Amino acid sequence: MLGQIENGKSTPTIALLWKIATALHVPFSTFIDVQDAGGTIVLRKDQGKVLTSSDRRFSSRALFPFDSERKAEFYELKIAAYHTEEAEAHPPGTRENLVVNRGEIEVTVGADRPIHLREGDAVVFDADVAHAYRNLEPAEAVVYLVMTYAEGVG
Repeated sequence: MLGQIENGKSTPTIALLWKIATALHVPFSTFIDVQDAGGTIVLRKDQGKVLTSSDRRFSSRALFPFDSERKAEFYELKIAAYHTEEAEAHPPGTRENLVVNRGEIEVTVGADRPIHLREGDAVVFDADVAHAYRNLEPAEAVVYLVMTYAEGVG
């Protein structure tokens, strides 16, 4: 699969990139190349780095430049109506901070009971276990995610 991606014969899904990043113990953003010119950086919506799931029901748009190592990443997530997106465990010490901008979702972390979130609600959790985001409504949900990595990971 990696050879097919490298040769341009296949396009990786978000899930596959997360698996590769986790296996290599590198931040997810390692796989998207953007050069930082320094100073103030404007990230235009129409020029953003967006990764979409193979069924197009989940997308992740980076809200930061991929210029160097970092300890935190900021994303806009869009989750289609009634869709559940499952995420594999991230490297040890990784934490996620989510805030719901639009819609109503459930977040399940490991074997814990689902956490119900409405617009404006936020949650912070250890993301080094499998977790999932589920849209509870008939319209697309928009969630903002800040991912922080333990020392030496980002």
